[in-house]
Amino acid sequence: MNHPLGPDPIRQPADGALTVTRASLEAWHQVTEWAAAEGWNPGTGDTACFHPTDPAGFFLGHLDGRPVSSLSLVTYSEDYAFLGYYIVHPDHRGRGLGLATWRAAFPHAGDRTVGLDAVPAQLDTYRRSGFTPAYDTVRYAGRPARSGAPAAGAVIVTPAHVDAIAAYDQPCFPADRRAFLTRWLTAPGHIAYVLLRDGHVAGYGVIRPGRDSRRIGPLFADTQEGAEALFDALTAHLGPDEEVCLDIPEPHRGARELATARGLAPSFHTTRMYTGPVRPVREERVYGTTSLELG
Repeated sequence: MNHPLGPDPIRQPADGALTVTRASLEAWHQVTEWAAAEGWNPGTGDTACFHPTDPAGFFLGHLDGRPVSSLSLVTYSEDYAFLGYYIVHPDHRGRGLGLATWRAAFPHAGDRTVGLDAVPAQLDTYRRSGFTPAYDTVRYAGRPARSGAPAAGAVIVTPAHVDAIAAYDQPCFPADRRAFLTRWLTAPGHIAYVLLRDGHVAGYGVIRPGRDSRRIGPLFADTQEGAEALFDALTAHLGPDEEVCLDIPEPHRGARELATARGLAPSFHTTRMYTGPVRPVREERVYGTTSLELG
């Protein structure tokens, strides 16, 4: 379902005002700046990891040759895609440019189920577009408290762990994403730990630099004790004034308990929504999602 990259417009409304094109990795850096201005705290290297997953899934709207709107629609498999970075520059809002960008980009998903994380103000808009709420996600943020306990079993990820981590990740996400994980686990500035029990993966987590604070994601583990060990390993190197944030599926009581026990507090929430069915995931393992913007 992917389309070739190139400068040709995907859609140009009759008035010729807005042109929507697919965005290169370099062009998408402008969108990262918009996301930072919105207070989303994007990871500084997120796009470089996600863009190769579906290079044709990043869209920019232009007025007079200048970018004014964006939307990403990353196809992970033949069945699943994820929508994010739906932004119109503040100087150009209220003119229907976001909707025009949406209409130009959305056919890229084909017949796939599409997921997204909606801010409260957009819930009704997404409902009208065929999305159904699944659960809330709450961002917890703050300076992490030290538990004082050793992070037993948590070791730094090496290339030798990647295959086993990808196998562990598979039932935790609605699509296989081994190639993405290879980049995510080893990207500059990312620190990844894997939890081993009797030689088998029992969880893993990644911490990465963001614009306003460090971001943890994913944080997957078989048990709350294991998630705590991974959290402690990931944050052990931070200075006393450094902050982190962790996006938690709200129904997961153990994840909420972990976050509050480590000194984090809710800062905002979104709602995960889908256009159709997704394959079942091991929800009990998900103590922190990978990215609100890109799935």
